[in-house]
Parts: sequence; C-alpha cells; structure tokens
Amino acid sequence: MKIIIAPDSFKDSLSAAEVANAIALGLQEIYPDAELIKCPMADGGEGTVDAILAAVAGEQRISQVTGPLGDTVAARWGWLPEMHTAIIEMAEASGLQLLAVEQRDACVTTTRGTGELISQALDLGAKHIILTVGGSATNDAGAGMLEALGARLLDAQGAALPPGGAALATLQKLDLQGLDSRLPEVSFELAADVDNPLCGPNGASYIFGGQKGASDEQIRSLDHALGHFADCIEKQLGEDHRDFPGSGAAGGIGFAARALLKAKFRPGIEVVAELTQLAQHVAGADLVITGEGRFDAQTLHGKTPLGVARIARQQQVPVIVLAGTLGAGYADIYAQGIDAAFSITSGPMSLADACSQAPQLLRERARDIARVLKL
Repeated sequence: MKIIIAPDSFKDSLSAAEVANAIALGLQEIYPDAELIKCPMADGGEGTVDAILAAVAGEQRISQVTGPLGDTVAARWGWLPEMHTAIIEMAEASGLQLLAVEQRDACVTTTRGTGELISQALDLGAKHIILTVGGSATNDAGAGMLEALGARLLDAQGAALPPGGAALATLQKLDLQGLDSRLPEVSFELAADVDNPLCGPNGASYIFGGQKGASDEQIRSLDHALGHFADCIEKQLGEDHRDFPGSGAAGGIGFAARALLKAKFRPGIEVVAELTQLAQHVAGADLVITGEGRFDAQTLHGKTPLGVARIARQQQVPVIVLAGTLGAGYADIYAQGIDAAFSITSGPMSLADACSQAPQLLRERARDIARVLKL
C-alpha cells in the first residue's frame, strides 16, 4: 500500500513536517510494510519555507532585517542553489507573529524587512524569487519593501516619509530611479490565497486592517492613503494595478509586487505542490492523507487540503483529512474531492490541551483510519 501524507501545519502546535511524522507513526502501527511518503505542505502562510525545505534539497538562511516596527529581527528564508531560487516568507520579516497583540499598529508597520530579504537574495544571484505573503502585520502597500530596494518616497518638503501606510497620504514625489537594477532580471512569483483589490470595501485596509490593530477611523484613513499611493504609481507608470485580484494581499504588498516587480500571482498551495512534486508522488497511490488545524468553509479559499484534494482527484486517489477541529461548512468541501474528514480530538478538551497532545492525537486517529482500511 502506498499512502501520501501531505498536511499543512497545525498553527501554534506542530509544523507540517511534525504533523506528517505523527500520522506516519500511526499508520505504521497497522501497516508496517506500507510505502509512506511524507510531503509536508503549506499554502503560502507561515511555515511555507519549512515545508519546501523539508521536501526539496535546499538551504535555510537566517538574515538580520528590519521588523514590522523598525526593530531588528532574525528572518528565516530558503535558498535553492541549483535552481537559483529564493523562497521568502513575508511573515518571517514583516509578520503578525513578531508582534504581541498590543503592539499591532497597521498605520506604522513596514514591509522594509521583506524588501531587505529580496535584496539579499539578489546578492546570492537569485533569478527566481517566490514571495509568500500570509500572516503579514503590515498595511503599507509594499512601500517599505520598495524603499529597501532603492525607491524614495518623499513628502512636500523633500523629506523621506516615515514608515507605514498612514504616511502614504502625504506622498508628493515617488523616485524610482534608484530601484535595484537587478530586479528586471528576476522572475517573481507571489504566493497568496486572497483575491482582494488594494482599495475599497473589499480592499486591504477594510478587510484585514482590523486584525492588524487599526480602528474603524484608521481603516478609512489607510484606505485613502493607499489609494493616493496607487494614484502616484499610476501617474509614474501609466498603469493602474489597484483593482487587480490579489493587489490587496498582505496589506497591499501584492500591489507593489505586481506594479513594480512584475510578479506573477499564484495560489500558495499550487506553488508549494509544484516545488515538492506532489502530483508525481500521488501517482499510483492508494490514499492521500492531508490536514490542517481547522477544517471548515474557509478551506475552500485556497487552503492546503483543497489544493491537495484537487491534485489527488485528477488521479482518482481518495483523500482523507485530519484536522484539529471541524468547523461550520466542512462537509461542503466533500464535493471538491475530499472523501472524509475527522477531528483528532478524542473528547472535550481545551485548546491548550489539544495543542500539547496533538502528536499523540494525530497518531491515534491515523492508526484508527488504518484499522478501518484493513477491514
């Protein structure tokens, strides 16, 4: 029997590789001779670098860069030397994970650190950069990233703007002459699972600003500021990218990536599946087991189990999901190629207990699934 184990991470509990290991241990109890292929996955959010490096021969790099509030942070990123490819996880340099709840401030957080990682990848000779943008703490439309790459954003007095999205309302001059000359030689892919525009009621500020610390009044101001930034870019380039699906990703970094880095947008799970050769692994398999921390209607919006199921469905391989919890609407996803879904919890328990016991719970549920298969 050949079983592919392709889960996402369980947030605040286990990495995707740790989830895969726990599932494999449970299956081995019943099928000690089965061919178990562990293929940790991600959808472009936190853990994407780990998932790719766990499956592909690459190097983990750690760089000291500017954090979302201007302090220095140690950001991990991936380098695939044979492919001249860098995998840059925005959350490592500019993510919510770096801030306590009381520190979140969408008006001043910056993407500069993400731009600094791109610059370091260019120094290594990168010809292809994959930018994964889930979990950002920022709402500056990628302005900080552009500054790190050589752009200058100036106010009416010719002074550099302070960091953050709110300051973009005072932008008077956008100087792109200093942009890194190596950028046109690089192909960029932006891995994201949202299709929001930059501005408006479905834009970056209104949809995501609240979770990044913005009040209702600040959200309105930020939306206006990002619109003004888009006006300046349009005037400079003669093109308007603000309404492109995904321009609002990660506080608008999608906008800057498309307008000035010429990034190609792809679902995060699609990028990871390609790099890890998931489709090739699934060929000839008897079963695929995937999973995530919470499996519900939101999974339909480009999350890992859905992407895995679509690949397995093309080869008519059944798919089972193991999740920390099953939320509202999870059964609706059965029509998308998932055959069954199970919560790993064995009874009522706190979130803290579920997280701490996750390895054992995953092993037990995988063992139970294997016992059913044996029938």
